[in-house]
Amino acid sequence: MTTKLNLQIDPQSRKPLAEQIRIGILDAIENGVLEPDARLPSWNDLASQLGVARGTVKAAYERLSDEQVVVASPSTGTRVAKRLSGPKAPTTRDDGSSLPDFYHQLAAGSVMFQMGIPAPDTFPAKLFSKLRVRAIRKESASAPTYPDPRGDFVFRSQIAAYLALARAIRCEHSQVFITQGFAGGLAFVLRVLNLAGQTGWVENPSYPISRRALELAGVVPCPIRVDGGGIDVSHGIETAPHAALVLTTPGQQAPLGMTMSLDRRVELIQWAQRSGAWIIEDDYLGEMQLEGRASPALASLDPERVIHIGTFSKTISPSLRLGFIVVPMSLVARFAEAAIYNWPAPGPSVQQSVCDFIQDGHYLRHLRKVRRDYAEKRARLVDALEKIRLVASPAGLAVVVQLPEGAPDADIARSALRFGMAPAPLSPWFATPGSGGSGLLLGAPSVNANTVDSYCERIRRLIDKALTATVV
Repeated sequence: MTTKLNLQIDPQSRKPLAEQIRIGILDAIENGVLEPDARLPSWNDLASQLGVARGTVKAAYERLSDEQVVVASPSTGTRVAKRLSGPKAPTTRDDGSSLPDFYHQLAAGSVMFQMGIPAPDTFPAKLFSKLRVRAIRKESASAPTYPDPRGDFVFRSQIAAYLALARAIRCEHSQVFITQGFAGGLAFVLRVLNLAGQTGWVENPSYPISRRALELAGVVPCPIRVDGGGIDVSHGIETAPHAALVLTTPGQQAPLGMTMSLDRRVELIQWAQRSGAWIIEDDYLGEMQLEGRASPALASLDPERVIHIGTFSKTISPSLRLGFIVVPMSLVARFAEAAIYNWPAPGPSVQQSVCDFIQDGHYLRHLRKVRRDYAEKRARLVDALEKIRLVASPAGLAVVVQLPEGAPDADIARSALRFGMAPAPLSPWFATPGSGGSGLLLGAPSVNANTVDSYCERIRRLIDKALTATVV
């Protein structure tokens, strides 16, 4: 039996009539008006009903047939295709609520106190745009081919040369692999090491995304306290002596900012050599040391136990999603194979533009400039906080504001977003939120000297309001 359709079409609409008919039939199927195996009107009947040409209906039916929504047969006519029964797909789109609060603050954009975002006013945007355009044109003009999954040879060579100069790492270009930012690099390393079911030391506090990445890779994170010398190796050996992995930020501890002492570095490496554990060095700030000269990378002390991860997110832009790893020579073949099958490098034009930026000397000049600028901004931020009697301590490219124990730092940070500020709560950085105190992390690069006092006053009022509500 043919099902009568009550389709509505608008001849004045910009949407073609055939498309309106197709959508109308799809809606009838989704709403249950047309059930599986229901017969649709013939082309002639529906064309007569709607007052359109027979070819218009035919075009709509043919599109539905291509989409396997209907099945056409000379003997049985056009019928609704049979489909598997099951729950309907959700009709609402994801509004972002599936992402954790921490990521909402991370992705807030270039607003006051935002963590991990370079200052746009100090970056040579016009120059870099020219390099990007040149790289894209070069890529488009080249013959189509599969690029090296490890990353462009010249780019990897430039990174190896830069690391020797800036981070005291002596490595071959073959040890360098280009990645999709830090997160891509960490996932790449964890995939190759394949340590599922084993234990890994993580600093406490530490970057929540890194800690969660270990969990997703099947590694059991073991939080190890930090002090003025960095990760407490003795505490790690006492807590998890047979750990297979250490994830650490020796250059500037994230988020507290201290540099791992030389004695602690030697102690960590000696333990790793004895136990056969791997050390993953998250060098998230590279040589962005705002006071004095940056200490050499941990990988410079033992290139065979340390896997070094770097990124251009803090120095150029996180939107590039560009980073790199330096692996021990003994692991090069394994990483090369994994790059081919699972973790190929980002597109050539992105690599080429950053390569030119480094090769032409712009990168080092840019770093010298932003270090001066960020140091001034951080000092200005500390002064503004001290004026309103908030305890603040410099920590890398940020300032840590200590709050009274039990203060709802996550709620305060959420409230700040409504006023164009994106401080990060400190408590999620601890393995057990609330176990290490409460605080706010205020990024220095985004600070505006003309408005920092008023914004700090706003932060003070939000803190006072939250504390009052907590007491009540």
